[in-house]
Amino acid sequence: MPSKPKKTLDTFPNPQPQRDYRIHMEIPEFTCLCPKTGQPDFATLLLDYVPDRKCVELKSLKLYVWSFRNEGAFHEAVTNRILDDLAAATQPRFMRLTARFYVRGGIFTTVVAETRKRGWRVPEKVDLDGMPGQASIR
Repeated sequence: MPSKPKKTLDTFPNPQPQRDYRIHMEIPEFTCLCPKTGQPDFATLLLDYVPDRKCVELKSLKLYVWSFRNEGAFHEAVTNRILDDLAAATQPRFMRLTARFYVRGGIFTTVVAETRKRGWRVPEKVDLDGMPGQASIR
């Protein structure tokens, strides 16, 4: 049976809930419709998040993103809606969605939306470059 777009997001338990770590996803085939003209808008979505107890399941994310293909939406609205839906499903410590829309009328649009769990702070970054006696790690 072929897959169909859907608005639900499935999750699975975070395998390391005691650790802060970043999950990065690139979704290069996002499409929706311009609510004014009905013409397609294309974007690459960049999702970065620090999970708490749940992670988003990839196939459900793919089907969820696909569900916007025939919907009219302003860039700002659709970016924030996707972030809200992802955050509601996973309740992450931190989540950022960057939507890079391709040129339309000579204008590229990038919308960045983020959310964080109350009280969560970004861990201090450890910089091993330049430490005495240490090789540079890249």
